Amino acid sequence: MSAGRNVNSQSQSWGTPTKYVRAVKEVFGGRIDLDPCSNEYSIVKAKIEYLLPFHDGLKEEWDYETIYVNPPYGADRERGTTIKNWLIKCVKTRKKYRSEIIALVPVATNTAHWKECVFGHANAICFLYDTRLKFLENGKDVGKGAPMACAMIYWGDDYRRFYDVFIEHGAVVDISNLMGEEIGAKRKLYKLAI
Repeated sequence: MSAGRNVNSQSQSWGTPTKYVRAVKEVFGGRIDLDPCSNEYSIVKAKIEYLLPFHDGLKEEWDYETIYVNPPYGADRERGTTIKNWLIKCVKTRKKYRSEIIALVPVATNTAHWKECVFGHANAICFLYDTRLKFLENGKDVGKGAPMACAMIYWGDDYRRFYDVFIEHGAVVDISNLMGEEIGAKRKLYKLAI
């Protein structure tokens, strides 16, 4: 989607830059089956797109092989959701359907949603080199940078492919070693809601 910043800007749809859409498609073998938080200006062109704010992708089943998620970054006061809800959905979907999922999210390693949904669940992270990623605004590249660093989170089985594609875009880290029993015990401390 839209890094849906309704909190920061009233009527803008924030979209994924072209180079990252291409990279996600390359990891997924050329196609994205589902974009659950798309918008009318999206260039993702997934097979299935749920357009926010009209269609809430969090309420749908994500029974698709490849899923790309660029969730709203601010709180959705009307629905009572945050980015954490989208990341929980990524984890649940991966467990239930074994889907391959990539999500573009702010780097916030100190937050509960990273501790509960990324560490111990995701397979890899690409910390993007773009220090101020330039989202598309209403489908156009207007040159404004995001106010935070961003990362691509990968839940899937083909770390090598993710690495090979995303290494040109950032520092790629294999975090699959965090999925053992030791991290599982630590996750309980964070009251995992998954």
